[in-house]
Amino acid sequence: MLAHGEEGRVDRYLIGIDIGTQGTKAALLDEQLQVIGTSFEASRLLGEKAGEIWQGPDEIYGSCVRTVRNLMDKTGVSSSCVEAIGVDSQMAGIMGIDKEGEASTCYDSWLDTRCSSYIKLLESEAGDEILTCSGGPVTGSHAAKMLWWKHQRPQQYEKTAAFVLPHGYVTGKMVGNKADKAVFDHTCLHFNNFSDNEKKQWNEGLMTHFGIEIEKLPRIVSPFEIIGTTTERFAKEAGLISGIPVTAGLGDSAASTFGSGMFETGMLLDCAGTASILCSVVDAYVPDRKNKTLVMMRSPVEGLLLPLSYIAGGGLCIRWLRDQLTGEPAMSYEELEEMARRIPAGCNGLLFNPHFSGRVLPPEPGMKGAFLGLDFNHTKADMYRAVLESIACEYAIYLEILRDLFHKENFEKLNVVGGGSKSRLLNQIKADVLEIQVQTCETGETALIGSAAVAGAAVGLLKDYKGKIKSAIAGKDCCIPEPRNREIYRKKIIRHRQMLKMLSGWKEEMEICGL
Repeated sequence: MLAHGEEGRVDRYLIGIDIGTQGTKAALLDEQLQVIGTSFEASRLLGEKAGEIWQGPDEIYGSCVRTVRNLMDKTGVSSSCVEAIGVDSQMAGIMGIDKEGEASTCYDSWLDTRCSSYIKLLESEAGDEILTCSGGPVTGSHAAKMLWWKHQRPQQYEKTAAFVLPHGYVTGKMVGNKADKAVFDHTCLHFNNFSDNEKKQWNEGLMTHFGIEIEKLPRIVSPFEIIGTTTERFAKEAGLISGIPVTAGLGDSAASTFGSGMFETGMLLDCAGTASILCSVVDAYVPDRKNKTLVMMRSPVEGLLLPLSYIAGGGLCIRWLRDQLTGEPAMSYEELEEMARRIPAGCNGLLFNPHFSGRVLPPEPGMKGAFLGLDFNHTKADMYRAVLESIACEYAIYLEILRDLFHKENFEKLNVVGGGSKSRLLNQIKADVLEIQVQTCETGETALIGSAAVAGAAVGLLKDYKGKIKSAIAGKDCCIPEPRNREIYRKKIIRHRQMLKMLSGWKEEMEICGL
């Protein structure tokens, strides 16, 4: 059945797919970037030992097929009305494909820390050059993971023709591309320590030094590049027609910033999801050499950069506390919030370290989470609020660095997207700690809007994508800083810094002691 608009006009639609850590979500959007329908499938994080976290490539691809099919069934829109498909995915993990474009490794998640020894190797031999060229410090993302595969899984490494991101793998299968046509979009270059981010090319000198063949990294492209059209096989599986243009796609954080209207310098965005990400917009490439805390993510928009930092599992910490410390069945977030709202700012001296899986920026993979300052008067409400305040204190550190590196920008307002944006308490805490306004978006589907908008712009359907995005995500709730909490939180930020310094190197010290 065709979808008709006014006066018999055939409506045209876009599909956005977001491959997240917690699951895959697909959305159908109209020409105004209004979400017509969505479909979601939870993902499985696998691993048999500490530090091992991965996903099955077939499951990732299958989740995209199934969510799109469910989406089309739910909406009843004819697949002939779909103009283009855009895909975004997790940015800091990586996987291999063979010559035929099929998976040669699992998806090595950004949460996986098995590559820790190679982080140290990269840092010791080329740390300064990596930071300058890639726009971020050495982390356990692409380069360290590639070295791990080369040395720990040599057979799979040899079978690998190209290392790609999840959206690179999925879009390649959608259009039937083999490894020789694999692509790597420029929004994810900051997470590849073998990149020259400013020049948008691979650093052949570094790759040669560490024994990684240049052929194993794909061609770098713009997210707007159309890499092919849907094959008959994919179309049949997903309930679509063949011949639909598919774009190269982009990283999920880049998609969220794009779909949140981050087009003007000085803007701030909080992606409050599995990871807690503070992102900004600037027009200059300035690596954070001093603090090694910010990474220079490229915007899909030419000429703009999106420096950011993040807590690898900020949102996961909130869920962990709810699931592990509130009994069975677990309390709802609403119940916890109501209790925590009655706790005074500062949580009666309680501190929390949210880096359960290591501190990513600056890189300290051995750091672990912790509560500090517990006494018999503290309750689970104090502990819950302490987790929320810790995320805001981390953001305060990131914001200070941003202001130091980019003096001309004001950074006066924070826009919040993601699941965490639903927490009025967390938004208010961020406003109080950062001493700026915090505003939520009307829609929580900013990554899907972003990936779909990229696809729509690529095929010429969205001439004014900036205006349509801004209309689609109009501001909703706004939190204003409460002056009475100013001094409390200024002191807590200092204590949070001291806690991080104290916990730095903790794992290494325990190992020296044989513990």
